[in-house]
This record gives sequence, C-alpha cells and structure tokens, in this order.
Amino acid sequence: MGQPRKPDFRVERALLKRGIWPVAGIDEAGRGPLAGPVAAAAVILDPRRLPRGLNDSKQLTPEDRDRLYEDILRHALAVAVAFATAAEIDRLNIRQANFLAMRRALRALPMAPRHVLIDGNDLPPDLFQPAETIIKGDTLSGSIAAASIIAKVSRDRLMRRLCVHYPVYRFSTHFGYATKIHLAAIAEHGPCPFHRLSFRPFAASQRI
Repeated sequence: MGQPRKPDFRVERALLKRGIWPVAGIDEAGRGPLAGPVAAAAVILDPRRLPRGLNDSKQLTPEDRDRLYEDILRHALAVAVAFATAAEIDRLNIRQANFLAMRRALRALPMAPRHVLIDGNDLPPDLFQPAETIIKGDTLSGSIAAASIIAKVSRDRLMRRLCVHYPVYRFSTHFGYATKIHLAAIAEHGPCPFHRLSFRPFAASQRI
C-alpha cells in the first residue's frame, strides 16, 4: 500500500483555470463535544505561497498544527473564523449551529470568494456563493485542510481560556469532549454556562 494522499491544490487550480477565483475552503471543529462552541473557518490560500505540510488537522501533532496555523495566517489571502455558541447549539441543534458558524466565517472574509469548497456532504443553505461539498475534503483540498487547522487551533485555544475560568472541568486537557475526567467533573459539579444542555448526559437527565 502507498502512502495516504495528502491535501493538494488540484481542485482549486482547476477552478482557477476556468477563471473562477478566489476559492475559499471551509471546515469546522467541535461538533461532538459536550461543552464549548462549534468553530468554523474559511480560508482563501495564495496559490503562489501554499503552506508546506498541509493536512487534515486530526492527522497533525499539536506542534505542527500551531506551526501551520501561523503559516496560514501569514501567507493566506484571507482567513476568517467564527463560532456558534453552546446556547445556539441548544436552540438550533448542532447541524444548524454548524451551518450558522460557517455562514459567519464566510461573511467575515475580507474578500468575497467566487466559489466555496466545504468538507463533508452537507451543504449549508444561504451561502450566497456557488459552493460544493467534498467528502473527506480535509484530506483532499489544501484550502479545506487549511480551514480545518484554523478552526481546530482557534477552538482549542478558546477552550484553554475557558479552563482558566472553570478549572474544575479541565477543558484544556479534553477541549470539552466526553472523556472520563470530564464526565466525572460534570457528575460532581453539574454543568457550567458553556455546556451543551441538549447533549447527553444533560438532555437524558432532564427527561428523568
């Protein structure tokens, strides 16, 4: 078996050859945790200055993610990150809140893309730009991989800041995911204002 394919710029260059530019990649981080917002990032890379080592954020070490985060901010043509809060997740559901964060990130870009590439197979409505989804796009498209890194690092840093204010939950070690440490802290202290009360175990306890 060969080495797994890493993200490249083929999809973006094909669009560029057709005169479709700029192209933005969008990805999210934090759909599954019990606490914290969901984050979405939109990135328009510079075809002449592509960061080296781009990959799906989940395949990178924290050190490589931080390095690439800085490279992307330094060399990309445009970068934006946005969040949907735990309260918005509870009110809208995680899918709609994820769409909301993506639309916010897209609107926050300092230049408007002519085409948008989105990780997955679920196309957000009301983007106001032509868009397409790419399954496993963070392993195929450099723009989506860059967005996955920006979203992941931005959310992790926010969760570390929340840990300072709510140290009993140890958010900086698990970033809100349902680890044994996190579940034990919830059992002992109950939820904080940044927990997603529509998620288990909170929603299950409310039905009892």
